[in-house]
Amino acid sequence: MTTTGSATLVINRPPLEVWSAIADITRMGEWSPECIAGRWKGGATAPVVGAEFEGDNIATLGKFTLKRWTTTSAVTACEPGACFEFSVEGTTIWRYVFEAVVSGTQVTETFSYEAKGLQGFVYGYLLARPRTMTKGMQRTLQRLKTTLEATR
Repeated sequence: MTTTGSATLVINRPPLEVWSAIADITRMGEWSPECIAGRWKGGATAPVVGAEFEGDNIATLGKFTLKRWTTTSAVTACEPGACFEFSVEGTTIWRYVFEAVVSGTQVTETFSYEAKGLQGFVYGYLLARPRTMTKGMQRTLQRLKTTLEATR
């Protein structure tokens, strides 16, 4: 069973500017409540299909840290001003789509992964991971909006 989620927000900035902020994975820690840092791997320095990067993540409950982990991701789609997508360790796909609208850019962030077996049950039902991920995307996009709209 595929598990998905999405969040959409309009940011009063041009699509290429919004895309550039998201596609610069070294800045993801500025917006995401879970991914606190990112860095390119293997000589990569920019978003291109096939480029790999690491992301440092944290799960918290209030002031308490529940878990810290690092993932390796690969860029799977990269079209400046239109889309940015990456696969986290071949399991979860994160995608950003950027559309020009009258007031700037509508950005939609989505995730999808295959929820399998006991781990799928634990993540999906006991830990409510899809709901947590969707709330995190909403916070990520709101923080991105606040930052970009403040730098006019």
